[in-house]
Amino acid sequence: MASSRDDEANRLTGRLSRYARVGTGMSGVAARMLGSRAFGMEFDRGANAAELARALGGLKGPIMKVAQLLATIPDALPPEYAAELAQLQANAPPMGWAFVKRRMTAELGAGWQARFASFDHEPAAAASLGQVHRAVGKDGRRLACKLQYPDMASAVEADLRQLGLVLSIHRRMDPAIDTREIGTEIGARVREELDYEREARHTDLYRRIFSAEPLIRVPEIVPDLSTKRLLTMSWLDGEGLLAYREHAVEERNRIATAMFKAWWHPFSHYAVIHGDPHLGNYTVFEEGGRPAGINLLDYGCIRIFPPTFVQGVIDLYHGLQTGNRAQIVSAYETWGFRGLSNELVDVLNIWARFIYGPLLEDRVRAIADGVSATEYGRQQAFQVHQALREKGPVRVPREFVFMDRAAIGLGGVFLHLRAEMNFYRLFNEEIEAFETAQVADRQRAALAAVGLTDNIV
Repeated sequence: MASSRDDEANRLTGRLSRYARVGTGMSGVAARMLGSRAFGMEFDRGANAAELARALGGLKGPIMKVAQLLATIPDALPPEYAAELAQLQANAPPMGWAFVKRRMTAELGAGWQARFASFDHEPAAAASLGQVHRAVGKDGRRLACKLQYPDMASAVEADLRQLGLVLSIHRRMDPAIDTREIGTEIGARVREELDYEREARHTDLYRRIFSAEPLIRVPEIVPDLSTKRLLTMSWLDGEGLLAYREHAVEERNRIATAMFKAWWHPFSHYAVIHGDPHLGNYTVFEEGGRPAGINLLDYGCIRIFPPTFVQGVIDLYHGLQTGNRAQIVSAYETWGFRGLSNELVDVLNIWARFIYGPLLEDRVRAIADGVSATEYGRQQAFQVHQALREKGPVRVPREFVFMDRAAIGLGGVFLHLRAEMNFYRLFNEEIEAFETAQVADRQRAALAAVGLTDNIV
């Protein structure tokens, strides 16, 4: 027992020392940047971006998720930083059985093992905030137990402080985009991910939304085996999406259709979106030996919007379709953009036309439509970056962050699958009956039913 406590203490000490190294590394980057400014010298952003990424890479903690998210937003970070951070992984080494026993005892009490028919000693998956173990309930149900690592609240706050420093460096170095609301939004969502009771309510919300949808399966929460730091749910069998890359196009398209519905239906009908379409957050289930749909697995990062924000997304779509500039500007203002000049509207439209492009054409097409996967979006991101440096700054509103993340993440899924679909018709099926008042009523009822009353607008 003493050796396992020592092991946990060593892990905590190691984590704290890594935070210290990151703080020192980022402070060094900031000092060199300010020094070069003061003395009129050139600042080597590429070399310092690599140094910063190496420091962040040592953490293997929640900031990896943050870094990868930032890398998807044009000009949220300098391109040198975004390229380095995009390569970082959010995987963490799993904790051993001695740790698991202590953590489970803390959550369910000393007799916790008697509440399961079996509980696997080795984790089935490990991530930045915790790890997942297979188990079997006393009633024979197969279960997934998601157990949070100790002291994660402190780790998250330390990571968010480092994020604040990164964004501060960028504002001084390249003030084409004001990242303050981006930092606020990311902080709010990452802190929410620590609360597994909230995640259980998010999961229940999605079970209600997709109760009649055969393409999408949502796990069922087991309340009496769940706490604020332990989430127990039904186990859903499935394979990773990449296992289907070489299947027939009809099968790949079925998976892609399920992904499209999983993100766009909750948004258009309930003003809710899953903010993290990461490859590890869903698997593919089969029926009759063929892919039949997706298991949507992780609900820590759910963004609940005012229904008026959804109206803005639809207005921007129609404005781009018809060239109605007044409607486009009104949509951006509904999103929360302020003080937009004509030049800044033109810059935002570059990115909007890239994101909305597959939805604007009534034809079967691939998501990239002839552009290679490695080049997809790069030209538009470069144009936005260059234009913002000349015409900015622009403050990105909070609500934009996870909407953009979801759109980029879904695009990546369709690229992996090489899906060929009529995205226009899929999208218009979801928005054809949209009315802000009806979505507000529907959202209010659904949130109240699962106990998310603090999110009712």
